[in-house]
Amino acid sequence: MGIVRVTEAALPLLRRSANPTVVTVSSSAGSFWAVTNPDRPEFGLPLALYSASKAAATMLTVQYAKAHPGIKFNALEPGTTATDMTAAFGIGRPPAESAATVVRLATLGPDGPTGTFQDERGDLPW
Repeated sequence: MGIVRVTEAALPLLRRSANPTVVTVSSSAGSFWAVTNPDRPEFGLPLALYSASKAAATMLTVQYAKAHPGIKFNALEPGTTATDMTAAFGIGRPPAESAATVVRLATLGPDGPTGTFQDERGDLPW
């Protein structure tokens, strides 16, 4: 619900922007492609609620992109990031490295893509 509430509240401001862009932080843990691929680390993650919420976040992003063609909406897999959530596993890169991917999508030019699911290398299957 948070994504919907914040997006709906921001729509009037986004419509007035010269280059309106929304980046949803999602996860490949919510990608059907990744969780069904035995070669991917997401395949072995038993995170049903997290994965379902990230699949929903990506779908909301795609639907917002379709509903508001003048605004760029893209979902992002930021990479495994050292946060409170991953601390118990001792994994993840520094948040600043993951944030660079967010900034890249947030600063796309007016002709940038919309309705995509990306990581730092570009489009991801979903």
